[in-house]
Amino acid sequence: MRIAILGAGSLGTIAGAYIAAGGQDVELIDVYQAHVDALNQTGAQITGTTDFQAKVKAITPDDMSGTYDLILLLTKQLYNESVLQDLLPYLDDQSVVLSLQNGIPEEKVASIVGRERVIAGSVEFGATFIEPGVSRLTTEFNRFKQYAFQIGELNGETTERIQQIKSILDLVGGTHISDNLVGTKWSKLLINNAFSGLSAALNVEYGVVLDHDISIVSAVRIADETIKVGHANGVKFATMGGFDIESLEILSDKDIPERIKTLRVLMESSRLLKASMLQDLEKQRQTEIDYINGVVPRSASGKQISTPYNDMVVRLVKQAEESQTVPDFDTNIKFFEELNNNR
Repeated sequence: MRIAILGAGSLGTIAGAYIAAGGQDVELIDVYQAHVDALNQTGAQITGTTDFQAKVKAITPDDMSGTYDLILLLTKQLYNESVLQDLLPYLDDQSVVLSLQNGIPEEKVASIVGRERVIAGSVEFGATFIEPGVSRLTTEFNRFKQYAFQIGELNGETTERIQQIKSILDLVGGTHISDNLVGTKWSKLLINNAFSGLSAALNVEYGVVLDHDISIVSAVRIADETIKVGHANGVKFATMGGFDIESLEILSDKDIPERIKTLRVLMESSRLLKASMLQDLEKQRQTEIDYINGVVPRSASGKQISTPYNDMVVRLVKQAEESQTVPDFDTNIKFFEELNNNR
């Protein structure tokens, strides 16, 4: 099987390293020439909660050739139209595009490459790009090996091809097949909304979100908004690592202390993670905020559900984008304190 990792950033570098070490024919494809050069010269180096290095083959999109049997799509949704159109010449009738992007991009991906080619997935581990050729795994290693991915056919069937893809991704870490892909993607969206969104809006790692009294309450509220909006759109949230995501819904304010305790346990293994959106802000790049926290207010339209916490995250991240600055924690935490006080 010929495999491509399209968008070999922090996550793609880790996936590519383990897949290559497992003896698979895999190419890491990225537009960052210095990163491609480093990967080819010194291999993919993984630091953080593990220490691992593997020889890999890396190319830029200009050097793609032939066709691929499996493409792990890890580029940002911002560029889907052009990225997927450019990918079409490298697909044949049996090619599979595994969407591992943040948010819920599958319908857009399917509209360009064909629904029959698309398998959806969710990345369950975190990573930070350190420098060309080097990625830091921020999820605790044992958890990473147990729960690295969830994947599934769009129709929920367990097919031969998805079993084959699972066997490849198992080289990276524990891969679980889901029969509820919509629920899987919304469950991952919830975690991204609560922690990636706040990480970017406050300029902190996940651990600070967990430890600060105001931000953890805000994370609980963001999760609750996401669940309520998902339910209003007919979503049944999938479990993540055996955890019932829907149990995070707030039925009354008395639930908040218990929800805080639950989130702190659930996310402890990811406390070192810095959101990719924050890394984008640090590099003065546009973020995927519209495809993460922005999904909730759009999906709430006409549902009579208010989403003030997700709205606030979107507003603060967009302000940082426009001013080409990183957010100031002491300034922005006050906005969430005001939301908490006005409940």
